[in-house]
Amino acid sequence: MKAKEFQRVPSESWGSVLPSEWNDWSWQLRNRIQTLEQLEKRLSLIGEERAGTILAGKKLALGITPHFFSLIDPQDPDCPIRRQVVPRIEEASRAPDEMVDPCGEDSHMPVPGLVHRYPDRVLLLVTDRCASYCRYCTRSRVVSGAGEQELTVDLEGAFRYLENHPEVRDVLLSGGDPLLLSDAKLNAILTRLRSISSIEFIRIGTRIPIFLPQRITPELVAMLKQHHPLWMSIHSNHPKELSYEVREALGRLADAGIPLGNQSVLLKGVNDRSEILKDLFHKLLLCRVRPYYLYQCDLITGSAHLRTTIREGQEIMEQLRGYTTGYAVPTYVVDGPGGGGKIPIGPGYIVGMADDRVILKNYKGDVYEYPEISQTQVAGFKG
Repeated sequence: MKAKEFQRVPSESWGSVLPSEWNDWSWQLRNRIQTLEQLEKRLSLIGEERAGTILAGKKLALGITPHFFSLIDPQDPDCPIRRQVVPRIEEASRAPDEMVDPCGEDSHMPVPGLVHRYPDRVLLLVTDRCASYCRYCTRSRVVSGAGEQELTVDLEGAFRYLENHPEVRDVLLSGGDPLLLSDAKLNAILTRLRSISSIEFIRIGTRIPIFLPQRITPELVAMLKQHHPLWMSIHSNHPKELSYEVREALGRLADAGIPLGNQSVLLKGVNDRSEILKDLFHKLLLCRVRPYYLYQCDLITGSAHLRTTIREGQEIMEQLRGYTTGYAVPTYVVDGPGGGGKIPIGPGYIVGMADDRVILKNYKGDVYEYPEISQTQVAGFKG
């Protein structure tokens, strides 16, 4: 398959299932791969995968939708789709400096389920379940029901907090995945948020369009459209994830006027080459999704086998900037360990600075000077 092709994921890939069932999102959820037995029926596991799957229920549950599973190369243990969702024994290891809560969310939670870390925006965790479980999940402590903590959410307490904090203008719904909620429940949450006059816009963070594009029904989209300005951040890491069905689902959201951004995580053996990310970002633009953030993988416990170095990330960004349209270049960020928030980490294009000039280099390494003129000098200029 060429990088820009949008391959259909046919129902035949799953055996004797009717297309009507395959295209039903509730059928997809009911038929997820969730056990070692189910996994071994469809994959020849290597030792690291089998051992990791046996231990999966003690940290982060196994869960893979039929749609996403059908993208896996069953012959390749290093398949980039496979590495994201099939457990490995390396998850049981804890490298130095890894944390259970690497973003410090629990320490910034004034109300159960509400994280207030930035001055004017909050994160509202509305569920602990996802359609599929990413093995590098930064909230594995509370997601899937197998982690070290149970997610407690006090929605009414969160709404009261927001009413009493008018400085908050932006609410991000996340979890788990908010789009796993029923249309009615999600509509109720959005309606309640819209009743708070200081909330200017709402965002939804979701991987559902990638894992479960069948969920993006006309009914869901029509409901979401009632709550503008509403933005959505999706999560895609590899161009193979962007199937025909995913493009159609994203198109329905875009047609409803929902601005779409993508957040990728830089992952070793998945997308840690500039040509892979360039293909992904170009393909996202074809789906009307703006590449927004490229995250350095958080220091979540058991993720060392999936993490690159920041230096590698900077090199990849150097190979993107200037070599493709700026719309296809996300901001590379590190979430400050322990709750520092997002820190942009770009390549170094400033060579030096003085009072009267800045020395710059461009994407090809050519050096330029940009003069800095003070307002005192400006006032002294004669016409």
